[in-house]
Amino acid sequence: MTFDDLPPLADRAALFSALRQDQLVAAVDALGEHRWDADLEAGTITFSASADPSRRVVAGAELIASIAPGPRTVLWAWAHPRGRAGGAAARLRDYGTQHGLRALIEDETPFPADAGPDLDAWIGDAAHTIGRLTAEITGHAPYFAAPLGGGARAVFVLDGIVPPLTVTDALTVLPRILASTTMTDPRTSVWDLARLAAWDMQWTDESYGGAVLRDATGSATFRFDDQARISGVQGLLGGTPQA
Repeated sequence: MTFDDLPPLADRAALFSALRQDQLVAAVDALGEHRWDADLEAGTITFSASADPSRRVVAGAELIASIAPGPRTVLWAWAHPRGRAGGAAARLRDYGTQHGLRALIEDETPFPADAGPDLDAWIGDAAHTIGRLTAEITGHAPYFAAPLGGGARAVFVLDGIVPPLTVTDALTVLPRILASTTMTDPRTSVWDLARLAAWDMQWTDESYGGAVLRDATGSATFRFDDQARISGVQGLLGGTPQA
């Protein structure tokens, strides 16, 4: 098994991850032009405004994996000299052991043979797959795919940088997110959004033609066509329907 076995599992969390990444982008972009610095001993990543370094956002950070073009492997955090023995990365390994996914059991997972000679795009996609995979298995999000030297990337899961995702948060940005997010199975992604965000969910009928997601801030009703694609969303915020 190679890394190609992981994207289908990661894709379940596509919608949840896209919403959490959007929250991260909003928090960091509020700084304007900025830089980032990782302190692996402290377990933090700090985003600082370039014009005024005192303006900064600090997140708890756990290394999940590093992706290197030289050896053409993904090195998981449990085998990385700067990684943690436990935590979110270890939960990925436990999941791999439970479900027989060798790509999540071995210390290093090789790139697939068809990754190609120009690895920049593949490594970027792989970093996002690892971030979504971490959300799917552990519920932790957002993630940060940190560029390293020589085309390598390190994937961190972040904590304490954005608030919990609410239905109101999601409805505010959902039209834009749906237009820019590719989901292999949209109906499953909606179900997974409710699960990972810890919202209540009910199907509207026995044929799964719709789903209502609720929390204390409101509700969102998703409608699906006969190919399980999202055909419409209606929200209810503060007693006012939102188309």
